[in-house]
Amino acid sequence: MLMRDDGAQRVLADDIKEEWRLLWSDSIEDKVRAEGLASKSFQLLFVERGTVIKATRDFKEIDLREILRLNKVQEVERVLGPCPSVGGWTKFAKTVLNKQSRTRRYIEELPERKLKKNMQQKQCGRGWLHL
Repeated sequence: MLMRDDGAQRVLADDIKEEWRLLWSDSIEDKVRAEGLASKSFQLLFVERGTVIKATRDFKEIDLREILRLNKVQEVERVLGPCPSVGGWTKFAKTVLNKQSRTRRYIEELPERKLKKNMQQKQCGRGWLHL
């Protein structure tokens, strides 16, 4: 069995992702039927011209992960990243990093700024009052 090398896998995955981007950017919006149609055929995505890619009812949603698997791209998760339901960097930051205690030494070192009697007042926090 002939195996594709890593460079060819990467090029194939990049080509598929580029066609995926073009599919969604060049789609035709039918506002009467509330659907999105493919404007041309995309061979790597297995999508023909006029295929419904977005609709409000009764259609099979196309999945980029499934398309990559059909094209025999290995390590699909590495190419696309984790599924949004599993969570990515944003979810990690919200669940782990925001819960950690932070050291705030720099605030304690700075002297508090107090308004002196003769200092110019700020105008509602929008900057200095210029006359």
